Amino acid sequence: MENFVIISGCSGGGKSTLLSELRRRGFATIDEPGRRIVAEELKRGGRALPWVDAVAFARRAIEVSLADHATAQSSTRWVFFDRSLIDAAAALEQFTREPVVQNLGQVYRYNRRLFLVPPWPEIYATDEERRHGLAEAIAEYDRLIHVYPSLGYDIHVLPKMGVSERADWVLASLTG
Repeated sequence: MENFVIISGCSGGGKSTLLSELRRRGFATIDEPGRRIVAEELKRGGRALPWVDAVAFARRAIEVSLADHATAQSSTRWVFFDRSLIDAAAALEQFTREPVVQNLGQVYRYNRRLFLVPPWPEIYATDEERRHGLAEAIAEYDRLIHVYPSLGYDIHVLPKMGVSERADWVLASLTG
């Protein structure tokens, strides 16, 4: 889907803040599946949490990402995704070695232009839903920077700048 745009990359690098800015500007956005899952699991005392059962968490992230992809199908305008099905599949493959990335990544497509937020230690912070450290976030980024090109995506690493400037940069990259 050419109008489906992924914003992925390093945890704590400003993805959600950028999506909030794009939403403020009137664009459709899909919040990060992982954050939604963690909030729900914490609320109900569930176990599909990355620090309790990473495999169950990754499988659940795939389910949520598939549902997000299906929900957005009716849109003809830009839809910005905070992470994607490919992120979830890469996590599951990392934990289980199940070859899911290529299969899911070929069937469920997004815009070829992919925006990755790089590690940004100066703004990285943990919280109730993000308990992993910066080293784990960087390892995740390193996996994603290899996975996406293997599926034919063209990576655009977001510059470290203010959120408004980042949003302008993304929009200019899409239309230029």
